[in-house]
Amino acid sequence: MSISIVDVSKQFGTYQALDNVRLHVPTGGLVALLGPSGSGKTTLLRIIAGLETPDTGSVRYHAEDISGQSPRDRQVGFVFQHYALFSHMSVFENIAFGLRIRHVPQAQVQARVLELLELVKLGGLGQRYPSQLSGGQRQRVALARALAVQPRVLLLDEPFGALDAKVRQELRQWLRRLHEEIQLTTLFVTHDQEEAFEVADQVVVMRAGRIEQVGAPQEVFDDPANPFVMDFLGNVNVFHGRVQNGTAVLGGMEINCPEFPEAEPRNVSGYVRPHEFELDRVPLQRSSLPAKVLHVTPAGAVTRVRVAAEDYPVDLNIDLGKDRFQQLGLRVGDLVFIAPRRVRLFTADDYAI
Repeated sequence: MSISIVDVSKQFGTYQALDNVRLHVPTGGLVALLGPSGSGKTTLLRIIAGLETPDTGSVRYHAEDISGQSPRDRQVGFVFQHYALFSHMSVFENIAFGLRIRHVPQAQVQARVLELLELVKLGGLGQRYPSQLSGGQRQRVALARALAVQPRVLLLDEPFGALDAKVRQELRQWLRRLHEEIQLTTLFVTHDQEEAFEVADQVVVMRAGRIEQVGAPQEVFDDPANPFVMDFLGNVNVFHGRVQNGTAVLGGMEINCPEFPEAEPRNVSGYVRPHEFELDRVPLQRSSLPAKVLHVTPAGAVTRVRVAAEDYPVDLNIDLGKDRFQQLGLRVGDLVFIAPRRVRLFTADDYAI
């Protein structure tokens, strides 16, 4: 079941939650709505579910406009951040709830619930109560309950947000494997980049009620559409300068920029991720920057080095592999030289060069 969002807008009082949003989710896709708080992710999810009504635009399942249908008629499975389980019901009865209110025969209820308990790796726990389960187990019960009525689409709103880091990681991997098994069209809301990239086939980056970029996780990370996407998806170092005649000058560095051969100069910003720097004790090239090591933070396979570059007002963050760091033998106060392996350039109007 594919989902199409066509020119959807939604306003709450004077607050524009969604602004002319267009999005297509292919059948069987697992799509993450990613963005900061207030970007419109949950509002869009609730409109797809029928829990909110758009001011303008429509929601379509395949070619069918379902904008006027109730949540029940849309056959949507919805999983909330805080489980929303019935504390007085057993795990079995929580999962069976949607089937019972639809008057499904008892034999079918029994078979479906037992099937789902096995699917979500909770076989044998049907008679327990939510209070007797871990957070991760409760979230799997919530997911099984959403799947019980065989929804056409599955919607998850920050499904792992209430869990600790280790459980979140385990559930992310589990959800990915589950999706590969059932192939149900799924959208989930998150503000966690790592979560979106690990689980989703496609990432939708949102800001202020608009979609900034849609693409595969690696595509969005490697080729961000604008500075917001670049900055939101991980740490960056930003250099400001000018570009003309095929060369950008950024904080003492010269970067070849054949995409802008014009003689008239333009202001640009150059974005470099911490792992995209080279660092050595000798000058690397004509445009390398001399810098002093300010701080060193070991972080497993990566060592994070903070440096202060001459003639540049902001400290820079550089990630070095453990072996490279040990080879250089860096200490606080050492003089080093840095140069970016890749710079993404954007003009003042967010145009990518």
